[in-house]
Amino acid sequence: MGPITDKAPTDRFKALLLAIAVTALAAGLALHFSSYQDAARIVWTAGVLPVLAALLAEILRSLMRRETGLDVVAALSMTAALAFGETLAAAVVAVMYSGGTFLESFAEGRARREMRDLLSRVPRTATRYRNGGLETVALDAVAPGDRLLIRQGEAVPVDGCIASALAFLDTSALTGESLPVRLAQGAEALSGSTNAGDAFDLLATHEASTSTYAGIVRLVEEAQRSRAPMSRLADQWSLGFLAVTLAMAAAAWWLAGDPVRAVAVLVVATPCPLILAVPVALASGLSRAAHFGVLIKGARALEAMARVHTLILDKTGTLTAGHPQIIDIHSAGGMPGDEILRLAAALDQASSHPVAQAVVAEARTRGLHLPPPEDATEIPGEGVSGSAGGHQVIVGGAGFVARRLGLSAGMKPALEAGALTVAVAVDGKMAGHLVMADPLREGTDLMLASLRRQGVARILLATGDREAVARRVTRGLGLDGIRADLTPDQKVLLVLSERKNGPVMMIGDGVNDAPALAAADIGVAMGARGAAASAEAADAILLVDRLDRIAPGIGVARGARRIALESVAAGTGLSVLGMAAAALGYLTPLQGALIQEAIDVAVILNALRALRITP
Repeated sequence: MGPITDKAPTDRFKALLLAIAVTALAAGLALHFSSYQDAARIVWTAGVLPVLAALLAEILRSLMRRETGLDVVAALSMTAALAFGETLAAAVVAVMYSGGTFLESFAEGRARREMRDLLSRVPRTATRYRNGGLETVALDAVAPGDRLLIRQGEAVPVDGCIASALAFLDTSALTGESLPVRLAQGAEALSGSTNAGDAFDLLATHEASTSTYAGIVRLVEEAQRSRAPMSRLADQWSLGFLAVTLAMAAAAWWLAGDPVRAVAVLVVATPCPLILAVPVALASGLSRAAHFGVLIKGARALEAMARVHTLILDKTGTLTAGHPQIIDIHSAGGMPGDEILRLAAALDQASSHPVAQAVVAEARTRGLHLPPPEDATEIPGEGVSGSAGGHQVIVGGAGFVARRLGLSAGMKPALEAGALTVAVAVDGKMAGHLVMADPLREGTDLMLASLRRQGVARILLATGDREAVARRVTRGLGLDGIRADLTPDQKVLLVLSERKNGPVMMIGDGVNDAPALAAADIGVAMGARGAAASAEAADAILLVDRLDRIAPGIGVARGARRIALESVAAGTGLSVLGMAAAALGYLTPLQGALIQEAIDVAVILNALRALRITP
């Protein structure tokens, strides 16, 4: 991850400056108390100059970027202290400044630890069954259809299906959940989860490059450290604070006729918590959100997520699971429902159609034995015919099955809007119908209620599906509005029209959602394996295909923003009080430097509380 590795030389340089400043301060104090005052002043000055040179170079780089801030106060305080013989105060300021920048860097590194841990867990090899034995292969060599052995404690290298009877997976790296998940045979296992039970076999369904964990790593590596609007506001505040500092220092000097008072004012104002609290708190928030399964692409997006007023949800694949599930089985000839499902699923093993795969998955979830299909013939988009378990079976649309049986029309039960049926015939007779629908994600109502408690005032549904289907799916959710039959352009217009009420969050997963995600103040894409266009356009990614991750994400964002503001207010208030005391002569430059050092440390430690936010 670029932002992590690229900072190493800078961190070492900051550590070196701090070591020089601390060594000079300690050596000078030893000389001072040994009655070598002149030598002590020389040593203190020698310790200040490298820090001051580095600070002036940073100020020049900032000016070239057309930026300025309170680093100027630090440079003025050290320069003034040296000029007026306050070398000890200058040495303390040098330690304070170099220590503050090093502590800030250390704090940001601590805050990025979740993402660093995420990257360090990328598996490099896999254990594959081949020719009756096992072989260790590079991850890139794994292909869909390969059977892999996942030993206890190993990370799942690619997305796949559980091929053993049972598996226990630790998904905490993806979702933040501490308890292992129990998965039965046929269930999907996401790469990046860890085997928390006995060894099991995995049937690979994706290559490593297209698996969930690889997608997460790409997103982490591409996420740039950005400057949030709050950070830019802090820059504006810092300019005002700089003006107040210089005015108070000049007034103290003019009224008292003593330049040392001006030095004391400058010292106690350096460096200001404005330039420390915001980046540390927001970096901590980014790390904490990743722990709960929400990858936010920088501080700007985190700050926007903290202020969300309106939430717009896509339907298919976002509010719903995005794939059909069996909700009922209608028997037409007295055959038990599970037997209808078993024979249909046995034949559907020969089909790759999403509906067929959903039928097979439901049968396996119920623990039904599925014999292998024989003589299966599929007409794409219509159905499959063949034999399974000693029976002739036909599975497909009502019209397809009716034609195969020689009937004039296909009979099917009355359905609600949005549901579909799969007709099943066994041994030349209609056996029944599997009723399927794309249901709401589990816990959606609780998730929406949680968002409202967190301050999201409006929640809307935006879908390209028919209005009758949208209303059936969202019945009882208490949405503030449903917009159906929308084109991608119309979704963008909806986002833009809602922005007049406040910041808008849009959540979607498909290519058609990408324009709306880009138009929103904060766009959120579902899952690391969602459409590439939506992931690219989004400001945040849910690392797993679970909508309930968004509530913790917003909770963390709001908490991090609140902590940043608290730190800024408290730190700045204490600094102003210290400056006033210094201007009135109650603080010497040395005392002011020590007090400001304590303020800065307190501010950074307070900002690090964002690492422990519990939504």
